[in-house]
Amino acid sequence: MTYQTTMTQPKAVKSAVNQDLQTVTEVTHWTDDLFSFRITRPASFRFRSGEFVMIGVMKDDGKPLVRAYSIASPSWDDTLEFYSIKVPDGPLTSRLQHISPGDQIILRPKPVGTLVHDTLLPGKRLWLFASGTGIAPFASLVREPQTYEDYDQIILTHTCRNLNELEFSQKLITGLKQVPLIDDFVGDRLVYYPTTTREDSPCMGRITTLFQQGKVFEDLNLPQITAEHDRAMVCGSMGLNTDLKSILEHYGLREGANSDPAEFVVEKAFVG
Repeated sequence: MTYQTTMTQPKAVKSAVNQDLQTVTEVTHWTDDLFSFRITRPASFRFRSGEFVMIGVMKDDGKPLVRAYSIASPSWDDTLEFYSIKVPDGPLTSRLQHISPGDQIILRPKPVGTLVHDTLLPGKRLWLFASGTGIAPFASLVREPQTYEDYDQIILTHTCRNLNELEFSQKLITGLKQVPLIDDFVGDRLVYYPTTTREDSPCMGRITTLFQQGKVFEDLNLPQITAEHDRAMVCGSMGLNTDLKSILEHYGLREGANSDPAEFVVEKAFVG
């Protein structure tokens, strides 16, 4: 069951010396294993929608503990949103999952990443492939006006084990009509294709399997992917990333980078 806490009155900032500290403004627990949170955004912090940044907490010994997290909010948002899994014995997530509004989070000032528009050549359709918390950078991109300026159609796929793990992306999609700057663009140009691998749902199976079977194209009434018209971004487990890379290359797409734009990109920062 989803529950949310929001800061009504900021707690006193303990350290004005550490400029990397930002204040938690909102926390939402989507499931027992998933949560999202928002923090204040420094006026000087700039990023491209789809990038990630190092965030973390101060350990008991006073040393910082930071990890890479995709920014789930778009570049124009006044706050910064993050979406995370809860790992009971995880060095950082075991601490982060207990944060509440008013607490402080370390935010490093240098965002980076490959899931940005600059890494892709111009195209007609943009495919966004996510599994689990890999939806975060795409939550940023589907709320970014440039996405709708650059592409005629955007297809967002999100694969999770169970239905309740899709709630974050479902609420994201249903709320897009109320998002300023893009509410006039969205319409039927954004296609949402959620799938589950464990719990029964209208569409079951790994997105890679559904591609190989041709079910995705049949369900969405779309032609097969071509290097001429289609562009893609991938963010998920190592298995998903590897398999989708092979599938996209089979269709003739080439992997790009910030220094060499092409037809698809894969975010590798979050897999071992």
